[in-house]
Amino acid sequence: MTPPLAIDGAAPLFPLGEGSPWPSWPPPATEEQRALQEEVLRSGRWGATSGELCHTFAQRFAERHGCVSGVTTVNGTVGLSAALAAWGVGPGDEVVVPAYTFVASATAVAMLGATPVIADVDPHDGHLSAQTLQEALSEKTRAVMVVHIAGSPCDMDQILPITRERGLPVLEDAAQAHGASYRGRPAGSLGDAASFSFQSSKAMTAGEGGILTTPDAELGELLWSVCNVGRSRRGAWYGHERIGWNLRMTEFQAAILLPWLDRLDEQITRRNAFVDAFSDGLARRGVPARVAPCPEGTTRDTRHLAMIDLNPDSDPTAADGTTKDWVLQALAAEGVPTDAGYPGLHRIPAIAEVSRCLPAPGTDRFCASTLWLRQNLLMADPEVADQTAEAFSRVLSDPRSRSNHE
Repeated sequence: MTPPLAIDGAAPLFPLGEGSPWPSWPPPATEEQRALQEEVLRSGRWGATSGELCHTFAQRFAERHGCVSGVTTVNGTVGLSAALAAWGVGPGDEVVVPAYTFVASATAVAMLGATPVIADVDPHDGHLSAQTLQEALSEKTRAVMVVHIAGSPCDMDQILPITRERGLPVLEDAAQAHGASYRGRPAGSLGDAASFSFQSSKAMTAGEGGILTTPDAELGELLWSVCNVGRSRRGAWYGHERIGWNLRMTEFQAAILLPWLDRLDEQITRRNAFVDAFSDGLARRGVPARVAPCPEGTTRDTRHLAMIDLNPDSDPTAADGTTKDWVLQALAAEGVPTDAGYPGLHRIPAIAEVSRCLPAPGTDRFCASTLWLRQNLLMADPEVADQTAEAFSRVLSDPRSRSNHE
């Protein structure tokens, strides 16, 4: 079942080598980023306890995301753990985590000795739903984690009434949602706290790093303390009021991220333009695939990824389903690098061993049917989007893309 160099021996739509239409990620550093890096280097104030850039960036990022408080961290994973620790989550407690997400969403819970409860997701958009959340709750539930997967905000109108009734805090895993919004409100301000990531693949990146945001000033002070070895902002240097970690970002990272805030919206607009043109191209060609829909209430999807559902109107395990592995190989032969996406947390043995995993047919359906276009592809010139749709048309019109092909 190995595909030829291109479908039916035709020349690939996007030949490898020079002239590739796909931009690199991260994009080249700007002059402002270079200047701030040099300024930090010369100053000798490289750490957050001696410089001002981390503080300035945290405030600006928080304000940009509708929050009163921001706390920079070493990465998004430990940010999730820090928020849960601030709420007292520990051994014997359960935290609901959707099954379709990166492994860190669950490991952030497990690292505290608590139990991740792996809940199913909506089979069409990959997000936690009211039904799947209800099925995951127990007397041991201490918090609920929602994941704004691929930059698409979770439908919080489904989630919040349930959590508020039970008095459960909601933690947003916003690692992929910089600049996203739901019903006009920014991601990061939709729950009680949120953790964003600045790892290399993210929409804003300093190689590594993260930030916690919250609309609650009192919680913001607690989060700062947990991330700063238990200190209080107004307390003595060696006055450690609680157990905490040193999770501080460096001034070098803040120097990269602070100027990025001014170009974030432009990049989001560019990625959405690519996805819109690509979707139009699929529709005009009658291609039986679509970009997975945004949950109801989405005001702005950041398009960290374009999640392509190859079987939007059928069961991918049925006899006429698409053979995803073959499609991935055939698209690569056309010069379109795609990604198989997450396997589902319940399918990862190390996670399953420390979790309470619920039946997840919706997640299995979504995983079997969905592949990704990563964000560097979505930053390509708009005319490339239509050519990408043509590549999908070539591949999905080939009989070998169907599981009933003999």
